[in-house]
Amino acid sequence: MVGIGAAFGGVLRYWLSGYIYKFLPSSFPYGTLAVNFLGCLLIGIIIFGLSEKELITPVVRLFLTVGFCGGFTTFSTFSFETLNLLKDYDFFLAFLNILSNVTLCIAGTYVGYLISKI
Repeated sequence: MVGIGAAFGGVLRYWLSGYIYKFLPSSFPYGTLAVNFLGCLLIGIIIFGLSEKELITPVVRLFLTVGFCGGFTTFSTFSFETLNLLKDYDFFLAFLNILSNVTLCIAGTYVGYLISKI
């Protein structure tokens, strides 16, 4: 189940990240930021809204969290893109990327938690 979920998550990550760059410049890793935020929002909803309320089975939880969200979010890509910004001496964009990903992803998980309480 984890592998199947990861495959779906990975395909969606690839598509969504590329789609974002049709509208935003590639000078900043907006695609990775969007995917990381959405993945954190989803995991908040899945854990706090579905799993804690026992609306999904443990197997479905594994499929959605470890599998889908794990395949969908892109922390390794985030790290690589940040390192490239640092190597190019673009310290402002590197810092902005770190701050944006950490802040928005924690906020996304929290919003998922709040949504689950409705």
